[in-house]
Amino acid sequence: MPAFIDVAKCDGCEDCVDSCPTGAISVNDGKAKVDADECSDCEVCVDTCPNQAISMK
Repeated sequence: MPAFIDVAKCDGCEDCVDSCPTGAISVNDGKAKVDADECSDCEVCVDTCPNQAISMK
């Protein structure tokens, strides 16, 4: 299951984009978005997000 972004908590800092080993995360309109087909479920982004805006459902 791919990472889930809570857009209410996301401030678009791009830390998750920089940390994602598969390039599955991008920031558009100031909010992170996950490409589910590219996400490897590694949870690196979950640990990286300073706002706790990313979880694995």
